[in-house]
Amino acid sequence: MTSLAIPTPGQTIGPFFHYALPFDGDRDLVAPGTPGAVRLVGTVRDGAGAPIPDALVEIWQADPSGRVPDRNGTFHRDGHTFTGFGRASTDREGNYTFTTLAPGAVGGSLPFFAVAVFARGLLDRLFTRAYLPLGDSAPDALLGSLGERAAALICVPDQDELRFDINLQGVQETPFLSYRRHP
Repeated sequence: MTSLAIPTPGQTIGPFFHYALPFDGDRDLVAPGTPGAVRLVGTVRDGAGAPIPDALVEIWQADPSGRVPDRNGTFHRDGHTFTGFGRASTDREGNYTFTTLAPGAVGGSLPFFAVAVFARGLLDRLFTRAYLPLGDSAPDALLGSLGERAAALICVPDQDELRFDINLQGVQETPFLSYRRHP
């Protein structure tokens, strides 16, 4: 007697980021049109340069004064509480977007968005930073340690948006970081 078992999610193609992780208002850290709001946009690409249509990008950031928010309710958007956390899934062309505030500098570092990327083929998320355009500022310790690769971590102003493309592999690979509390 043979029986056919129905495959579980662990036995089928995955991961299923678009199914379980998005939440209402996930990509809007502030409401569009909020005074001082900026749009952080980009494309997630694989090693061959092809867009990844099912990736998930998370950001954490300080508020404009450089304070790191420490509030409960990160997944609840009430329209006026800035939690400093956002999550955006990519569309069919691998594009993501956030509406947020420009972060302030924290602890001697230049202002940046902390970024995590989840994508198919990755056993774990990847960490990086997206720095605001430098202007006349000198690189901080992290950017200074990267040499020419530092440019890949700096957002490019594009009209009223900041563009930060993420390349998972290849010649244009985004520099990724180890996070000491993460295996």
